[in-house]
Amino acid sequence: MTAKDKNSLHIAVLMGGWSAEREVSLSSGKGVADALEKNGHQVTRVDMDRNVAQVLAGIRPDVVFNALHGVPGEDGSVQGMLDLMQIPYTHSGLATSVIAIDKELTKQQLVPAGVPMPKGRIVSSASLHDADPLPRPYVLKPVNEGSSVGVAIVTDDSNYGHPISRDAAGPWQEFDQLLAEPFIKGRELTTAVLGGKALCVTELRTAQGFYDYEAKYTEGLTQHVCPAEIPADIEKLCLDYALRAHQILGCKGTSRTDFRWDDEQGAAGLFVLETNTQPGMTPLSLVPEQAKQMGISYEELVEIIVREAL
Repeated sequence: MTAKDKNSLHIAVLMGGWSAEREVSLSSGKGVADALEKNGHQVTRVDMDRNVAQVLAGIRPDVVFNALHGVPGEDGSVQGMLDLMQIPYTHSGLATSVIAIDKELTKQQLVPAGVPMPKGRIVSSASLHDADPLPRPYVLKPVNEGSSVGVAIVTDDSNYGHPISRDAAGPWQEFDQLLAEPFIKGRELTTAVLGGKALCVTELRTAQGFYDYEAKYTEGLTQHVCPAEIPADIEKLCLDYALRAHQILGCKGTSRTDFRWDDEQGAAGLFVLETNTQPGMTPLSLVPEQAKQMGISYEELVEIIVREAL
């Protein structure tokens, strides 16, 4: 883009929606919209509702910055709509979004390509009240939600019961099917990819032992160590796996790959948990933090993402 083109862009920032991650999306969208305005763009903020296609047709933006999180903004639904409307948009396209939000489909793509992920299987929530699907400790998570929404760690001393009680609060009360995976002890690591390059590795040290939705978005609950204090070989593997996941899945703009690392096992203890195709852009978010570590300001970050969309 020339400087003139850059300054004349009309960008619709799509945020909000009705997923479990609505409030995070609104925070991401506000940060993005403010930064784009600082960059000289005309910005229209769109809090997505069921009439979003009509709204976008009316304002006719040059490009949509997709700041939605969760369903339907991250699962291919909005991407398909924008494809049909022939409006360019940021982040990954329809096929990538469909695959990446589904943890089992993601495994089917990444594991054969040499990216290590925990072994697991899809189970019906009803079956959990009859018997444990895996030896404890294990993790239960929705197949297609992001930001650690609805994740439960089932241990011998957890208060869910043996087997899990029908009355125990957990994701089995909200979802018909869940992904069961062995619990990997150790450390939480994450790596962002931007512009076809893996940035760096952050370690997430939580006060409550698990980097869940609350820990991600509540100030003070998680310490971000950036860059992570880890051996050089583990850092290299994180950067390599994150970039490979980004490329194999066909991600665009930016993505963030999350890891669990059992440091007693060395490289053999490093596993990819998931790749997020639309990472948060809030003040507590990891992609802006890693970009800053690499000398990229928040305003430059959103500009890079918009440029790739075009």
